[in-house]
Amino acid sequence: MKRLFIFVFIALLLIFSGEIYADAVKSKAMVKNIHWLGHDTIKILGDKILYIDPFKVKSKDTADIILITHGHYDHCSPEDITKLTGPKTLIITPPSCAEKISGNIKIVKREDNIDINGVEIEVVPAYNIDKQYHPKSADGVGYIINIKGVRIYHAGDTDRIPEMKGFRKVNIALLPVSGKYVMTAEEAVQAALDIKPDIAIPMHYGAIIGSISDAQRFSEGLKGKIEVIILNQE
Repeated sequence: MKRLFIFVFIALLLIFSGEIYADAVKSKAMVKNIHWLGHDTIKILGDKILYIDPFKVKSKDTADIILITHGHYDHCSPEDITKLTGPKTLIITPPSCAEKISGNIKIVKREDNIDINGVEIEVVPAYNIDKQYHPKSADGVGYIINIKGVRIYHAGDTDRIPEMKGFRKVNIALLPVSGKYVMTAEEAVQAALDIKPDIAIPMHYGAIIGSISDAQRFSEGLKGKIEVIILNQE
């Protein structure tokens, strides 16, 4: 009986380890499709073209889905949204941005779950803990986007919040690191340890506030714990 127990334990350990390795490989492959366009602006390529919080976008494009995290001008930019909008573009946004833009709009709120032709999107909270730029009473959100089994978390403008510990498996976490309006690099390190992604990517620096040094401090703080990839701005 003891030998059987040991055999089953080892088998389960190998299976679980294999799953973790497979997740990490898929996550690393997905990073190639994630493009940082500065500040909080992320473009994700695949079967569909996704943009998150487009701001000061350099080139006109046609997105399949545009996701907006909140109504501040550097996240909800009507000019940039128009630049990326085609006849079939779906714009997903909380109410604070919806009132400023036009098009095919789907209004969302925290805890919503939607499926857009196979792209699964969870709407999660984003807010400040010790400052009032993004109060919890506002409608700011983050998104966890499931693309072919890889779950990508875009935090939006947020501090390290208790809800992060409850996020179901996140493979790639895009986290703000500039401080003042959002988490500092050191706070983002703790947030990443709460979320436990395969890969963490810093954002919210290089425009308006923050610099590459914030991203580097974030990377150093997670050394040996979580892989950090600092994307080059495109």
